[in-house]
Amino acid sequence: MSPLSGFLAVIVFFTAILIAYLTKQFQNENLNYSSNQMKNTNTKVKTIEKEKVVAETLNGRFAMLGLIAAVGAYLTTGQIIPGFV
Repeated sequence: MSPLSGFLAVIVFFTAILIAYLTKQFQNENLNYSSNQMKNTNTKVKTIEKEKVVAETLNGRFAMLGLIAAVGAYLTTGQIIPGFV
């Protein structure tokens, strides 16, 4: 195995660990948010607001992961999308 492929394997491993951690945090936040809802609001409104908060949190985390992947690809290969001309 070449040093570059070994390095990329380590990066993939750490990315998988990061995704597993973020998924666990996402589940914990979802449980915390659902238990702390206001009592005098409509259930449909609560469900929509909960979905918005969850969606925005997940979207932000995956955007940061994508930026880190783009920087890592640029640093290792000199291209934003390796192999794409």
